[in-house]
Amino acid sequence: MKSIFKLGVYQKLQVIKQVPMGVYMSLPETLRNNNETKELILLPKKEVPEGTEINDLINVFVYKDSEDRLIATTNKPYITLGEFAYLSVASVTNIGAFLNWGLIKDLFLPFKEQTCKVKKGDKILVSLYIDKSDRLCATMRLYELLLSDSPYKENDTVEAVIYELSDNFGAFAAVDDKYSALIPKNELYQKLCVGQRVSARVKSITDDGRLTLSLRKKAHLQIETNGNTVMEHLTRHGGFLPFGDKSSPESIKREFQMSKAEFKRAIGHLYKNGSIIIKENGIYINKT
Repeated sequence: MKSIFKLGVYQKLQVIKQVPMGVYMSLPETLRNNNETKELILLPKKEVPEGTEINDLINVFVYKDSEDRLIATTNKPYITLGEFAYLSVASVTNIGAFLNWGLIKDLFLPFKEQTCKVKKGDKILVSLYIDKSDRLCATMRLYELLLSDSPYKENDTVEAVIYELSDNFGAFAAVDDKYSALIPKNELYQKLCVGQRVSARVKSITDDGRLTLSLRKKAHLQIETNGNTVMEHLTRHGGFLPFGDKSSPESIKREFQMSKAEFKRAIGHLYKNGSIIIKENGIYINKT
């Protein structure tokens, strides 16, 4: 028989009777259908508000305890059904990972719902769902769950968290922990990891409302940033670097985390303002 209590959400329940272990609660009669029985759920004694009496209404969250029984709590979990939250991995076992979500019993994250291998202490973005066994579980597979109606427009600066990495597409991210976004593969000039938070620029918006992000600033602003990066590398290497027009894109990306085109624009900018000297064997800080 289907329970009258809604798993994973808050409900206002009525105190029916008091027992040594706490209070038993149920839906108020006005909210029950005629064919619904007065099913009871326990609110443990240590969570019962002081002064609680029979017939009082209490706002509680419903989940399952370690013995898979429905139980109520007045503690506030960090996530509710269908929402998103940035949670810490409390432990990893041979059946999956468990997350700290603010309740006594940790939240289960099955292996099949992980977009990468997680370890204790990791912080990851997840959503809460009910699995086929009627258990509350977490998932890192968020692409179909994230929202696509963000208030952002092109060139806005946003904060995002990486939730999945793809060799084919790039880095999937959630802006404000809820809006769907992608950092395309050709925009990745630095190593990212799942759970990492980044500041990015909205490069474009797809027809279905998903955001395309760039970790680079607009071209004229990025030149200044890239120029500073080149100068920092030059300073660390004694004023000389063996890089120039003939350097491979791979070596430039590895050294500077930028594309070859960006590198050429940066050293062109530095050359014009007299900061560097360009020679066949590389670039030098201009000390004159």
